[in-house]
Amino acid sequence: MQKTVTRPFDAFRALAERRGRPGARLIEALAAGAAEHAEGPESWAPEEARRFGLPAAAGLGPATFYADLALPHGRRHVRVCTATACFAAQAGRHLPAIEDVLGVTADSDHDPDPEVSLQSVRCLGYCYGGPAALDGETPCAGPDVVDQVAGRVRALTPAIPVADTTGDPVVLAGIMAGEAAWQTWVETVGRLTSEMVRSEVAASGLRGRGGAGFPVAAKWAAAGGSPETVVIANGDEGDPGSFADRLLMEADPARVLEGLALACFACGARRGLVLVRSEYPQALARMREAVGRARAEGHLGLGVHGSDVDLDVEVVAGAGSYVAGEETALIAGLEGDRGCARARPPYPTSSGLWGAPTVVNNVETLAAVPWIVRRGGEAYARRGTPSETGTKLVCLSERFARPGCYEVELGVPVRWIVTECGGGLREGAGLGVLQVGGPLGGFLSEKDLDVPLTEAGLAGYGAALGHAGLVAVDQRMEPLEVLRHVWAFAAAESCGACSPCRVGSRRGLEQVRTGERPGPAYARMLRVMSEASLCAFGRRLPYAVGSLARAYGDRLRGWGG
Repeated sequence: MQKTVTRPFDAFRALAERRGRPGARLIEALAAGAAEHAEGPESWAPEEARRFGLPAAAGLGPATFYADLALPHGRRHVRVCTATACFAAQAGRHLPAIEDVLGVTADSDHDPDPEVSLQSVRCLGYCYGGPAALDGETPCAGPDVVDQVAGRVRALTPAIPVADTTGDPVVLAGIMAGEAAWQTWVETVGRLTSEMVRSEVAASGLRGRGGAGFPVAAKWAAAGGSPETVVIANGDEGDPGSFADRLLMEADPARVLEGLALACFACGARRGLVLVRSEYPQALARMREAVGRARAEGHLGLGVHGSDVDLDVEVVAGAGSYVAGEETALIAGLEGDRGCARARPPYPTSSGLWGAPTVVNNVETLAAVPWIVRRGGEAYARRGTPSETGTKLVCLSERFARPGCYEVELGVPVRWIVTECGGGLREGAGLGVLQVGGPLGGFLSEKDLDVPLTEAGLAGYGAALGHAGLVAVDQRMEPLEVLRHVWAFAAAESCGACSPCRVGSRRGLEQVRTGERPGPAYARMLRVMSEASLCAFGRRLPYAVGSLARAYGDRLRGWGG
């Protein structure tokens, strides 16, 4: 019997409707409502929920949770990055300066000016050229960002400097070596099986590059091969200091989609989703364009390239939340809920998006899959170290003499990356501390830099690989100000789902604001956070604080717990 071809078919809404949920995304409707109203969500979110036959709380919950929805937006809405790299660039002075030139206070929900609104966000992906802001969807970045926002100089969108240090790039194969995307996919659907693809990825030793480091093939196998399986490309890259996913989605979106297609094939899935954080408007547009081209070229749809493979992909936008990049929180957001982490088990691979088996893979992880399937898992496994194989995209922040995104083999010394790739710090500045892997990663002092770039190596210093963003904080910064910045990030981004993290992050910020050295109660709070928090955000934060205190030594004695 001949198939009826309808292209594009809406994978996301089809699954939602079969699971008895509204076919359209509530978060999309709430985002549209936020754009239309100059008031806070209390005045319009209940009505949006009622349009879906849902109670008012179903609209108010997510609308008051996500940063993009909770604050009134003026006709001109400016988002200013206050994450670590932009903070380190000018010691955080750019935000109050922008408040002065616009005449509004950031993050204020009182007396909104319908003409202009200002929001502080944590990472816009311009860590290599900060400080940065988004004026509507127009990026402004560089030391004169205040003048750009004020209109005194032209808005600048600096390109991401990119380099390969391996001689044969894997993730950057399209960007650096000109390798065309979709060749592996065309060959795969014609001659390979799902088991063969999983076997090559298993042989490669590829682990997730989003922070957790779980073996990719094992996650795929755990989904069980059900056609109801959904594979999600997690493009909610929120780690301050990392812009690798933004680079891939903007410069080589077809490779990301090809990796997602291969992951779907390996899992027996017919539906894929790409979640792009709202702070990356250009990446969102590029991914949507790439999906349209892939459908037109026959890479997606019914009976792909004459095979029995059916596959469609949809691109959706996030709504502004760091924690919503965690896989269970991401799934909650896609279902129209607050982006809070969920208790496990059940794991998403058995019960994820609307109860369907769900695999969540990071964008960089997926971008490595075409190379592995084409050249073989053993070729990939020969790179890196025996226990942590392959390559990693490492992002160097604005304080480096040569900031940018570099593909390196795992296991190279961090000092080599800092000196040979980054050229040391700009203007000969001395290193205060180096943040590795985002706010949950940790900090290294100058004498620690000989550590290898591996999870195991960094763990010995209380740090973690994470997204492998390297943010240099030079010696101009006072250690207590850096610590206050870490706690302020935690207090702003905690989802509030569990008491240890919700209360602990705020108490930590209150303590550091006093400037007084903490006592035993502070150490107990850190211990409770590390042991009882629901997700890695609260559990990892005490380690990050402890690593910062250790890196600064006597200057932060007592602050590590």
